Amino acid sequence: QYQVVESGGGLVQVGGSLTLSCAPSGYTFNYAVIGWFRQAPGKEREGVSCISHTGDTTNYAASVKGRFTISRDNAKNLVWLKMNSLKPEDTAKYYCAVGFGRGCNLQQWWYDNWGQGTQVTVSS
Repeated sequence: QYQVVESGGGLVQVGGSLTLSCAPSGYTFNYAVIGWFRQAPGKEREGVSCISHTGDTTNYAASVKGRFTISRDNAKNLVWLKMNSLKPEDTAKYYCAVGFGRGCNLQQWWYDNWGQGTQVTVSS
């Protein structure tokens, strides 16, 4: 049974840091491409970052580039999203998604399975 579980969200002050974790199960993790997406209240869900199954390719939305870092450990079946210098506009529910293929992209339709999300709130 496929399952995607996110964790690590919480409340943080402006300029602070959080690290989100994504733990897919039921997959051959070494072949899984992982994407992080977020949705703020009243806004559409948007792509944040993704990492290829080998970890060689990563992509970031312009709004988070230089502040967020995605990484994975295929031996532990885990993906992390390290978020630094957080801003109020980063407040959203963050979702992890699993897809398969070459490289990675931030197109939502490309991903097959999604987690329930974890809330990140940045207070000013």
